[in-house]
Amino acid sequence: MTAKYSEYEFRSQPWFDQDNFKGFNDAIPMKTMVICCFDPRATEAPQIVAEHFGDEVYPGQNVLDEQGNKVGHTRTLFAVYCAGGRAASALQSVATMDYLFNVRKVVVVHHSFCGATGFRPDQLIGRYHDCHHADITNMFDRESLAISNYEESLKHDIGLLRASPAVPEAVELYGFFYEMNKGELIEVVCDIPA
Repeated sequence: MTAKYSEYEFRSQPWFDQDNFKGFNDAIPMKTMVICCFDPRATEAPQIVAEHFGDEVYPGQNVLDEQGNKVGHTRTLFAVYCAGGRAASALQSVATMDYLFNVRKVVVVHHSFCGATGFRPDQLIGRYHDCHHADITNMFDRESLAISNYEESLKHDIGLLRASPAVPEAVELYGFFYEMNKGELIEVVCDIPA
């Protein structure tokens, strides 16, 4: 039985060699991943990070072939949006990004007046249990469920990334606080391997 939509899979293309895959950097030159909150008030965080580093292209544009097919993109930075912009939620994306694009930098951004500063981890766990009769106590890194202190949460997230086998040792890690009303990006943590 043929899977529906299989014609749109790379692995089904006659020119694609899955066993000798070397990444998509020739088509999309991604090198930096930004982990940030999905709060719509802070959606410009990836653009602010791109401007901060100066050598990033964001949002970029599609590259088309002669037939008008999208065969690439000029973007060098991509964003992973998750609750509170916490690194624990993005670990799988870091490993995938490295496999597909050979990531060089991972940036964590926590923004002012984030909803994750409005509760403690035990409140979230308790409320979830009360509403859904399910225990999520051991499903998540407890320290990553809320933001009790911006500086400490950024240090925690950068430490979590550095300690994870899903993050290559050579990757540069940055933690920023973004004051969204002023548009100000402040470096709080920097972990660049020697």
